[in-house]
Amino acid sequence: MLNMLALALVVVIITVAVVPHQTLSATTPKQALPGCKSTCGNVQIPYPFGIGNSSTPGHRPCFLDRKFKLTCDGSILYYGNVRVSNISFLSHQIDLLASFASLCHQQNGSELPKSYHLRTGSFSISSNENKLLTVGSDSYGYVNSYFNGESYSTGCLTSSHGNTKRIKNGTCSGIGCCQVDIPPGMRNITLRARVFHNSTLDWGNCSYSFVVKNGFYNFSTTDIQSFPHKKIPLVLDWTVGNKSCDDSNSKGNEACKWNSYCDDKDTDFGYRCRCKDGYEGNPYLGCTDIDECKTDNHTCISEQNCVNTIGSHTCFCPKGLSGNGTKEEGCHKRDVVPKVVIGVGAAIVILFVGTTSLYLIYQKRKLVKLREKYFQQNGGSILLQQLSTSENSSRITQIFTEEELKKATNNFDESLIIGSGGFGTVFKGYLADNRVVAVKKSKIVDESQKEQFINEVIVLSQINHRNVVKLLGCCLEREVPLLVYEFVNNGTLYDFIHTERKVNNETWKTHLRIAAESAGALSYLHSAASIPIIHRDVKTANILLDNTYTAKVSDFGASRLVPIDQTEIATMVQGTFGYLDPEYMRTSQLTEKSDVYSFGVVLVELLTGEKPYSFGKPEEKRSLTNHFLSCLKEDRLFDIVQIGIVNEENKKEIMEVAILAAKCLRLNGEERPSMKEVAMELEGIRIMEKHPWINTDQNVEETQHLLHEASSSIYELGDSSSHQYAGYDSIRDHVLIALDDGR
Repeated sequence: MLNMLALALVVVIITVAVVPHQTLSATTPKQALPGCKSTCGNVQIPYPFGIGNSSTPGHRPCFLDRKFKLTCDGSILYYGNVRVSNISFLSHQIDLLASFASLCHQQNGSELPKSYHLRTGSFSISSNENKLLTVGSDSYGYVNSYFNGESYSTGCLTSSHGNTKRIKNGTCSGIGCCQVDIPPGMRNITLRARVFHNSTLDWGNCSYSFVVKNGFYNFSTTDIQSFPHKKIPLVLDWTVGNKSCDDSNSKGNEACKWNSYCDDKDTDFGYRCRCKDGYEGNPYLGCTDIDECKTDNHTCISEQNCVNTIGSHTCFCPKGLSGNGTKEEGCHKRDVVPKVVIGVGAAIVILFVGTTSLYLIYQKRKLVKLREKYFQQNGGSILLQQLSTSENSSRITQIFTEEELKKATNNFDESLIIGSGGFGTVFKGYLADNRVVAVKKSKIVDESQKEQFINEVIVLSQINHRNVVKLLGCCLEREVPLLVYEFVNNGTLYDFIHTERKVNNETWKTHLRIAAESAGALSYLHSAASIPIIHRDVKTANILLDNTYTAKVSDFGASRLVPIDQTEIATMVQGTFGYLDPEYMRTSQLTEKSDVYSFGVVLVELLTGEKPYSFGKPEEKRSLTNHFLSCLKEDRLFDIVQIGIVNEENKKEIMEVAILAAKCLRLNGEERPSMKEVAMELEGIRIMEKHPWINTDQNVEETQHLLHEASSSIYELGDSSSHQYAGYDSIRDHVLIALDDGR
């Protein structure tokens, strides 16, 4: 029984010692400076607050500065002339017992007003801990703040108009009692209470207005007639200094001591000091380490599993147990199985990673060897030898890697395809040096012709003619080599002819210039190149146009080099349906005149605007060359010439080009003009176009004679409807023809 009484007494003592906002343990260090009074009555005085001077040598002030100076009268603590009931350095608040404002009506009809002024200095009325209340039947009250030249007010009113039934005990709802929040930052306040002049004074004769700590005041209807309180508690928020943390720290006068930090959040004046995590005490005197192991603030399963560290703590498990000793994981007997599982898992992962790495290395080496194989197989060593002995280094062929061209074409993205045909697909590409190129991905190359292919690459790369697409280089690291050409960006002559557009005399001039430029390029290949080159696939789709509609002969996928001591070579027939030389189809003997015939078809396309072969037309008009020659023989040339292209100025030019085309289309190759002659004649027609006074006296009969001579020689071998492909069926199994409608 005595033990129970003793325990109760201890509880009572502890309860009495507990003060609002702050709980101090027995081990809490002193809160005041050495030699300074730490309490007044039952109120503790934590630094930076203080009373008088220290009793230690030097007698320094017990407070940080004058705004923290307090006085103690017996057992009562005062801030100025206002009683202090509590001070907290944790919440940075000080509790005061303040007065209130009132206004009472006397029996003689006069008023007795009483306002209340509270000087708080830089301390502010706590907006979180207080409310402004006004009590009265027909009353209003307000509080005014003044600090640093700024003034503002807030308040509330209550009016019952004599209806006392609406006034309720225990609630400050707006009738008989009203309340309003305190705005942040109010300092040096003045309270005033007022009564409405037309109010009924039968119910009470006073009005009261006051700032009160939350939870202290409970309204009663009797308070209107007789207010029961003499002093009312309110709470001030306090800070130190008058600058921000950065300003105070830079000037070296920050009040925060060791193991603490400066905090100026949510303050409009000065700053606060707080202990760092893991520390406790008065931050204005210095914070000390918390031994979390001796409190309930640790995360370990017990105090025995806890080790205190500076500012923190760690948990552990005793020897022989596994785990980390925390409340979440705890400690338990060691299990060998997880370790075995982890070990096996790690071994599997290492084995997998090792195997994968070896496989990738193997695949990479395999790819390198495969590329080396293709490089040699495609004549790379021959090309390197040729390049090393090349005298003209300015025109040397560049050897590209497969990776370079994959990157240039985005791995041969189909959206970058700019052309395709019987000999391969052409992609638009962007090299690392920002050059735009055309990359030709050819079809399978005959392995027996590798050396000839390399020779062609070298010869073509040395061609330097403004009307021939420049071969920049090649890639030999693939089964089928890649060729890299300069990029010509305005489409093909085929597109230019067969796209619907307005046709006029200027169109004819452009057609004539393109024809002359293309003929010049073919003439250069036949006679001016170091080794004669037969194109073997001359057609409008293989003549590219740049921005100025300058012709560029392209696509040498079917081309053949002609040894200097030969005029013809035997090959498998290749070409495009509608452009093929009938003699070449019949004999399989490729000559320069085969290109002449194909160019004649190009001239007819330029004259008529029609495609070389149209399956949808009547039989007599399906073959453009047959239909053209028929009209030419019957003196109906201008019936087939493209509508809109003929005028009085260019009739003679069109006639001469038509006669030239007819010469090119002769069945006997030896009777066809050479490309050099064709080029010279077209250039002559252009000069006559530019200078019409030249050859103005030419006899019309001469023109008719030439026309008759051309058409007669063309038809001397047979009927016009069948002569072109008379030998096709017999050699069908030996011919490679692209049926792409002229493209």
